[in-house]
Amino acid sequence: MTWPTAQGVYRLGDMPVQKGGAIRDAKIVWKTHGTLNAARDNVILYPCSYSAQHPGMEFLIGPDGILDPSRWFIVIPNMFSNGLSSGAATTPDWPAIVTFYDLVHAQKRLLNDVFGISKLAGVYGFSMGAGQAYHWAALHPEMVARAFIACGSARTAVHNQVFLRSLLATLETAPEHLGGGHFSREPRASLKAFGTIYASWALSQDFYRAGLYKTVLGAPDLDTFLRTDWEERYYTLRAANLYAQAVTWLHGDIADNSLYHGDLTKALNAIEAQMILLPGSTDLYFRVADNADELPHLKRGVLKPIESPWGHRAGNPNPALLPAEFAHVRAAVRESLDTN
Repeated sequence: MTWPTAQGVYRLGDMPVQKGGAIRDAKIVWKTHGTLNAARDNVILYPCSYSAQHPGMEFLIGPDGILDPSRWFIVIPNMFSNGLSSGAATTPDWPAIVTFYDLVHAQKRLLNDVFGISKLAGVYGFSMGAGQAYHWAALHPEMVARAFIACGSARTAVHNQVFLRSLLATLETAPEHLGGGHFSREPRASLKAFGTIYASWALSQDFYRAGLYKTVLGAPDLDTFLRTDWEERYYTLRAANLYAQAVTWLHGDIADNSLYHGDLTKALNAIEAQMILLPGSTDLYFRVADNADELPHLKRGVLKPIESPWGHRAGNPNPALLPAEFAHVRAAVRESLDTN
């Protein structure tokens, strides 16, 4: 079955950012699935996760998928520094910090100017996409009816920050690093280390203990899995972009703005959306406990952990590989969207 799609580039001009500086000639590359209805109220925003681009996110979209384009108008805004939208690797004088606040601000302009959208039936996000969904719900409570938080949190936890600092340090110690996340050329040795570090966090101890990299993913041994699934992937990405997005993630905090002045409880209390919290039971970044702590402060929050040995990856489940995890997330999303 096919459905309408469209894609384009939205140009924001020189865009000032929250922590100082500006993105020169900023642009967002976007893609849509489905048809916008006459009331312009059947919209689901689907922001990107770390280093993801829209082609790698579309497997969740379909009549039998998590997001149904026969009913919803699904908008994917490619995140800054993902290799398609404006990014640190290709933009002079990239700001030291681009925040989730900045991402949401740019996406709101995209929705208003290109599509005339002022209401969102939902924001669906995984990982950094979930961080953007949380920020949308807090920064624009009047716009967002639902937010689906798949392996994400309202504020980047301290242990999560330690992981991100290890990634940044790996890039900063490269001989090619010029300072501030800029590089004279791609630091291949550091990118290899970067991928190996990521592999130790993105998948759980249970995943490795059970040997799922062999029995499910088909790798003959651990060395091959780390090389083909992690190291070689990061060789294709730009270090400056990886650095910039990690900085964004590091500073994730829905209360870090002039609305809430750092008061996380106040920010959570202000959310009007139905919040569907979908942490992975073995996720090492975004723990179930993080969402459990947020839940009492939400007006309409539901906690539905994904039971899985696949760690963080359980929150972005390919139905061919993780059918139970896919079914869990799909059921939670469909149940909410079917409720007025």
